[in-house]
Amino acid sequence: MKVLEVRNAELIESITKQAAEQRITYAAIVALIGAVDSFTLSTNPAGDPTAHTYSTYPLPAEMTATGEIIDGKPHIHAVMAVQGDRTIGGHLHKAQIDTFFARAYVIPTEHHIALRTNEQIVVEQIPDDGPPGRGRINDTRVTLP
Repeated sequence: MKVLEVRNAELIESITKQAAEQRITYAAIVALIGAVDSFTLSTNPAGDPTAHTYSTYPLPAEMTATGEIIDGKPHIHAVMAVQGDRTIGGHLHKAQIDTFFARAYVIPTEHHIALRTNEQIVVEQIPDDGPPGRGRINDTRVTLP
């Protein structure tokens, strides 16, 4: 098991960088704990399971999460606890850590989670009419020509 610690950085960027430095291409993130100063999550909107509605929260939060590293990129699902005994959960896109810290407990694997040779994942961010920082993210498998 590897422990990736993040301080004074953006969480996803730091985990990506540390995974590369430690030559971790595929792994299970069996636990991710800590606290953040702000974060961005996405969830699927009702009626459209192929899209993600994302929301940015300028709030400190306690965090617990799990996920995986695929092709060196973290894919994390988190639950964030915020003031008022509330939680916000979803796919974690960003988390700024300045005041606090986070630790990801990672088990590297040789098992590749691969796409078919004729597929790739396309990520498209689409703003909507809501408040700034909200919109849709489509991360869809597409067949290559």
